[in-house]
Amino acid sequence: MVKLFNTLTRSKEPVEGSSLRIYSCGPTVYNYAHIGNFRSYLFADVLNRTLKLAGYQVEHAMNLTDVDDKTINGAIELTKKEPGKYADLKSALAAYTAPYTEAFFADLKTLNVIKFDHHPRATDYIPAMLDLVERLIQNGVAYEQDGSVYYRIGEKKDYGKLSRVDLEKNKTGTRYNTDEYDKDDVRDFVLWKAESKDGVHWHSAHGDGRPGWHLECSAMIHEIFKGGIDIHTGGVDLIFPHHENEIAQSEAGYGAEFVKHWVHCEHLLVDNRKMSKSAGNFYTLRDLLQQGKRPEVIRYFLLSAHYSQKVNFTAEALHQAEAGVEKFYSLWQRLTRVKKNSAQADAEFAKTSAEARAKFTAELCDDLNTPRALAVVHEYIRAANAFADARQDVVAEADADEMMQTLRHFDKVLGLLDLIPKTGVSGDLQALLDERNAARAAKDFKRADELRDQLLKAGYKILDTKTGSHLEKV
Repeated sequence: MVKLFNTLTRSKEPVEGSSLRIYSCGPTVYNYAHIGNFRSYLFADVLNRTLKLAGYQVEHAMNLTDVDDKTINGAIELTKKEPGKYADLKSALAAYTAPYTEAFFADLKTLNVIKFDHHPRATDYIPAMLDLVERLIQNGVAYEQDGSVYYRIGEKKDYGKLSRVDLEKNKTGTRYNTDEYDKDDVRDFVLWKAESKDGVHWHSAHGDGRPGWHLECSAMIHEIFKGGIDIHTGGVDLIFPHHENEIAQSEAGYGAEFVKHWVHCEHLLVDNRKMSKSAGNFYTLRDLLQQGKRPEVIRYFLLSAHYSQKVNFTAEALHQAEAGVEKFYSLWQRLTRVKKNSAQADAEFAKTSAEARAKFTAELCDDLNTPRALAVVHEYIRAANAFADARQDVVAEADADEMMQTLRHFDKVLGLLDLIPKTGVSGDLQALLDERNAARAAKDFKRADELRDQLLKAGYKILDTKTGSHLEKV
């Protein structure tokens, strides 16, 4: 059984049941997602993979916020750049968010983040949002003013139970009409925001307007899952006000437990500083790929720290992640090349493999402890390499299959094998590389250099790493 730290109760709790409903806050599609965003998205991916590895049935949604202050501002700028092109601001909004939405899904694929069951877009759920607004008004916790509708937080006696904000700071009669506001500044928040006909708007009983950001997730969750959910994830920056407000409006509007487990991922730092454009340390995934960073190394790096701990993005950390990836790939590639015989399987090593698989799963089931799970992987890689070394790469077919099965088990969560660089190297070129490596090992450096030059003429350079040699297209 998986245990997760619940932000609501401040304790580690078992995830009960066999079928789970999960919702993860996804991107606001006003720009390309940065590497800090992807820490949260990859965390959701690891959670999904771990739960499935542990035997749960999972239905998982990750939303896309395509209408809020940021996307609307972007749409307004687009109409200024291309005057007369769009029929109205709503169509400009769709045009503005479309490329960033497409880029988000492409980036998920690049990092081998699984495609979730649902990717709801806020603009597709306006009727559900208006339904929730009406429920809240009827239940006496929301009120209309000047065409906008606000949630009256003073009516929610346990408001602040997730974030531990002090409700006494509430200033009676003051309201927030924006989607985001300062931490711990507690005021009535906007559910439905009045907009002129020239703005991004939908018609409602309260006049033309558009949903507030906090309203969107509650309505989408209820519409997709037809009730409460088991797990809700997001970054720690969403605990307040976003998730606190989700709880308030969902419990008051739908009258049932909203979420059983709240699980939050910590921030990513860059060289021990908060990432920002002004500091010059702001990176999108695309920035890193253009710099030559490998997606599997970025994925491994993001797995290397526990989700509840800040992780520091540095050149040294990426170097260590690359070494970890190379060890994993090197063993996998070695197993594809070992000579296999029909000898009886080694019972002791089969036991070692089974124990490694069980321990890997157990570490992940204990609050997604990826650092300890990776330690299990490294320990097994050392044992497997020692096993192959002792037999000079001639092993029983059953033993080779056991090792590959174990790596595949690890990869159900690590997600590295799908990202192995596809070089398209032919068998002849691989044979030349193997001969060159043998020549180097025999200290026949003249022959090794000849083979290196031969490979260069064929269009490939040799990459020598601590864990093996690989060919890369020049």
